[in-house]
Amino acid sequence: MAADDPTHEADELRLLADDCAREARLFLETARGLATGQAPDAALPLALLALSQVLTMGARLGAMQDVVPTLRFEPDPGAEPSTEALRRGIANLFAGLDDYVDLVDPVTSRELTEGSVSDDIAHVAAALAHGLVHHDAGRPTEALWWWQFSYLSDWGERAASGLRVVLGLLSHVRLDADDETVADAEFDALHP
Repeated sequence: MAADDPTHEADELRLLADDCAREARLFLETARGLATGQAPDAALPLALLALSQVLTMGARLGAMQDVVPTLRFEPDPGAEPSTEALRRGIANLFAGLDDYVDLVDPVTSRELTEGSVSDDIAHVAAALAHGLVHHDAGRPTEALWWWQFSYLSDWGERAASGLRVVLGLLSHVRLDADDETVADAEFDALHP
């Protein structure tokens, strides 16, 4: 079977859509777990992993040729699921650490804007859930088109901003230690 065979290409897109759907579901499951406070001590590492993994999915879509849906309009997926409870739960989990300052567009502007990790995660969750509706309705090409388009136009930037902040928070938690604690740890390491 030739690589340019339309059936082969459709099969490849279906497999990619299924992979992306699995990644989207994993992100949503992790985000819901964070929002309910299931593992507060692991919240930063879990958020780091979830955002990193979903950005890998997005990068894969962003690096490939544009996906063109068979229809020239997006079928109505129905009512958008609300991510407000998810956003509130994550904001509560990261209370005092949620808000950050960022550049509007690091390529074209030095203008500052404000953001929050909870908004970023909820925004990504909404975009992924929207694509899942298409995937679950048997429209894998539409799902891929949506995930690719929205990654490049919106949720990729939000996920990357959230990831940078979560990594910064995790780095501070792990690396910012008072001098006495560091000295005690060094002493213990040198004098077993």
